[in-house]
Amino acid sequence: MPLRVLSALDAARTQYYHFKAIVIAGMGLFTDAYDLFCIPPIVQILGALYYDNKDDKKEVPIQVTSALVAVALVGTVIGQLMFGILGDYKGRRRVYGLSLMIMVLSSLACGFSICRTRLCVLLSLGFFRFLLGLGIGGDYPLSATIMSEFANRRTRGAFIAAVFSMQGFGILAGSAVTMVICSIFQKVSPASKDDIPDTADISWRLILMMGSVPAALTYYWRMLMPETARFTALVERDPLQAAVDIGTVLNVPLNQISEDAPIPLFPSTYSLFSKQFFRCHGRDLFCCATSWFLVDIAFYSNNLFQYRVYYSFIEGEYSAYQLAFRIAKFQAIVAVCFTIPGP
Repeated sequence: MPLRVLSALDAARTQYYHFKAIVIAGMGLFTDAYDLFCIPPIVQILGALYYDNKDDKKEVPIQVTSALVAVALVGTVIGQLMFGILGDYKGRRRVYGLSLMIMVLSSLACGFSICRTRLCVLLSLGFFRFLLGLGIGGDYPLSATIMSEFANRRTRGAFIAAVFSMQGFGILAGSAVTMVICSIFQKVSPASKDDIPDTADISWRLILMMGSVPAALTYYWRMLMPETARFTALVERDPLQAAVDIGTVLNVPLNQISEDAPIPLFPSTYSLFSKQFFRCHGRDLFCCATSWFLVDIAFYSNNLFQYRVYYSFIEGEYSAYQLAFRIAKFQAIVAVCFTIPGP
């Protein structure tokens, strides 16, 4: 027998709080995209500061660039598994707040990467980006789950698509912040193609630290939201509290969603790794995971290394600031034309 509280949630008309939930959940993915995809322009500044190649090209070797990118993605994979499981046991609200706090602290820590020597800077930056990846990984499943559990049946797909479209806006914001900071530093401390002032060490740190701002705002807004009614009703087995939570955020009369009497909830008759689970849901899980796997290959590789693919349109007699500006500008154009309207 379905719970009345969940039926009311599915049938609720689209209201202001649904759009508020889109913004709050979407800001998590906005921050994820900012933190992950702001690294390509930063690599150009790091190369000018800490590298002097044999061919007089001050750029970070592709192996080091790939390592900086990969370490955050490894953390993301671990964070998705870890925080996704914790979210099912401890609740979406509490665990989502924890992942956001990790993102805030890690973004700040990336900017405060210790030392001024090449090896020390790169090792500390890689370590803090791994921690950042853990927070980002936790945000991915929890943002989508929170939005789907607050949405009604009719608009659930559209709302989740709107949440994921915030990734494009995150890339756009990261590009805009990079262009503004590079323009300011280029004007205040002009850099030639072959020489860049020590003040450039501050510029890339500022770009990374700015990623903590939307994460901190999202944390504040998220803590004002109640736990999702579906988790409260089905996992915590408290339909009355779920009804109260729905009544505080949605314009639904309490008498329409409260239970007349306790009814048996859906018992957990099999575990995640049981044969019954794979028999009932294994095919759906495999197809969904495979689709996301293939999408992510194109999405992440394109956004993280597109400046390498189209380098002939970007390179020239430019300083590190100017080259970082041009890469960020190219990222912004791609985000506006393709990533944002994509979902």
